Amino acid sequence: MLTSDQKAPAFSTNNQNNQTVSLSDFIGKKNVILYFYPKDDTSGCTIEANQFTALKEQFDAIDTVILGVSKDDAQSHTDFINKFDLTINLLADTDGKLCESYAVWQDKGKDGNVKMGIVRSTFIIDKSGIIKSAEYGVKADGHASTVYEFIQREL
Repeated sequence: MLTSDQKAPAFSTNNQNNQTVSLSDFIGKKNVILYFYPKDDTSGCTIEANQFTALKEQFDAIDTVILGVSKDDAQSHTDFINKFDLTINLLADTDGKLCESYAVWQDKGKDGNVKMGIVRSTFIIDKSGIIKSAEYGVKADGHASTVYEFIQREL
């Protein structure tokens, strides 16, 4: 698993508009919130996306971009964004490489069954590309506010 003060793994993948988004796009310009979630349009994922959207202007004001990541494709992301009027970018990691490089693709247990899936996780990356916070297994509700407070305090 990744930890604070490590260089963030580089990535380049498409967003909901099939535009390529890379970590290098933001180096020297913006802090990056890279948050991983299991699936579009599910209860916890909707709560988290709506709460990040509600704080987007505040994040913009502190030079911070929000990037959500799941293994859903661009069309699924577009549908999710349109359904809830989301204003954040969602990255389509359909091949799972981004999930693997951030170690969020893990065994998950539910009702006694274990299968692989995305563990809800968030990485706060500073303008120089260093991970300032790496959290695995976060709770969706209230998480966006916690991230905002951390960035205000630490970056």
